[in-house]
Amino acid sequence: MKQVDGVKLLGRLGEGVNELRGRLTPDAPMDRVTWFRAGGLAELMFQPHDVDDLVTFLKLLPEDVPLTVVGVGSNLLVRDGGIPGVVVRLSAKGFGNLELAGENRIRAGAICPDKHIAAMAMDNGIGGFHFYYGIPGSIGGALRMNAGANGGETRERVVEVRAVDRQGNIHTLSNEEMGYTYRHSSASEGLIFVDALFEGYPEDRAKIRADMDAVRLHRETVQPIREKTGGSTFKNPEGHSAWELIDEAGGRGLVIGGAQMSSLHCNFMINTGNATGYDLEYLGETIRRRVREHSGIQLEWEIKRLGLFMPGREVEPFLGG
Repeated sequence: MKQVDGVKLLGRLGEGVNELRGRLTPDAPMDRVTWFRAGGLAELMFQPHDVDDLVTFLKLLPEDVPLTVVGVGSNLLVRDGGIPGVVVRLSAKGFGNLELAGENRIRAGAICPDKHIAAMAMDNGIGGFHFYYGIPGSIGGALRMNAGANGGETRERVVEVRAVDRQGNIHTLSNEEMGYTYRHSSASEGLIFVDALFEGYPEDRAKIRADMDAVRLHRETVQPIREKTGGSTFKNPEGHSAWELIDEAGGRGLVIGGAQMSSLHCNFMINTGNATGYDLEYLGETIRRRVREHSGIQLEWEIKRLGLFMPGREVEPFLGG
């Protein structure tokens, strides 16, 4: 059943679309965007050419049209009924910049891969960025969720973030204004991050390389990096590791439809080949229910879930239990 109508929505934008330099795609398949390779259609996808093009588009967009922003789709689960409204997908060409910006400082575009900033920092003897080498995805997602691993977090390196609001106004947010906590930023969900300034500290390149090699080895050893996965499925509850709670509740290797909790790292959910968004979310909520029943702890999703359920294929939190 088709849940979205991008052609009709495109018509609402008027003749102003002729000024845009980016790509507009009605009924865009999100299973080509997400690393899970699952999910329904985006009613209308816009890939802006650059920041100015994004600003122009936002000033055209009616206030009542829902707006969703995605990057490389690494930590994203899209439901099978699709995403209503507009999905803005930032392009590598317009938002993938990476450059030195002063002593021990780096400016990176929102779509710049996390591992690229780690590599630039190493090449220039800037410490504090090695943890990005093991995080899939891009800087925009890292800014939004305070991504971290291997003893480092995004909030430790951010100086300021540049963003565009729904009306097309550009803002610069300080580290404090980002409101960082564990895997969370309190910055308005309506802001689209376009780039950020980071700061590290002088460090020996050999030491940085060794730290990055340790991150890479750890990731290759314990994570299913060659599978269709969205990274860590659940946040670590305070004082606990999500994977241990899942393992103790019997979730390692659990299969529902085409979705499976990895046998290698059971906080990673994978698409074994033909998983739907329903399969993946049903598996996740099954795991949450099992963990709550076993330990009394409620796991929180780290993966972002977007869109509409297909009629009759809704998934209740903890499966309604």
